[in-house]
Amino acid sequence: MKKENKSKLESLLKKVANIWNFEICSLDIKTNQNPNVIEIIIKKTNGDDISLDDCALFNTPAFEEIENSNLLNCSYVLEISSQGVSNELTSERDFKTFKGFPVNVELNQKNSKTKFLNGLLYEKSKDYLAINIKGKIKKIPFAEVLKISLSTLKD
Repeated sequence: MKKENKSKLESLLKKVANIWNFEICSLDIKTNQNPNVIEIIIKKTNGDDISLDDCALFNTPAFEEIENSNLLNCSYVLEISSQGVSNELTSERDFKTFKGFPVNVELNQKNSKTKFLNGLLYEKSKDYLAINIKGKIKKIPFAEVLKISLSTLKD
């Protein structure tokens, strides 16, 4: 499939997804398989979890849009799926759910190289992240935090 056709298809599918309150995270067309595989990864625009029913619900309008576009002239399999679980903590829900779990915090402190801290997620406020590092609570201003991910504890 030509790159321009993939872009056109992605643009059309994004419009359809928006109607159904979904967002397309990625569109991948695997031409090395027979038949080709069109893999669409979606998420809900309101941030709720994607269910199997949601994927099934979006299958028909996505299929119809692909067929009506006439951008593909080959057989294909359509796969609709969710992003799955990420180890990066981003939402308020993530911070509540994983309180007490081991995390890696990637820092970008002024005038120094990026650093990492490991500890147990203790608290998140609007201004800082607090982690428990071997029994001591360390408060890190959010201005210094680049990324917070779940991890395994290291001695």
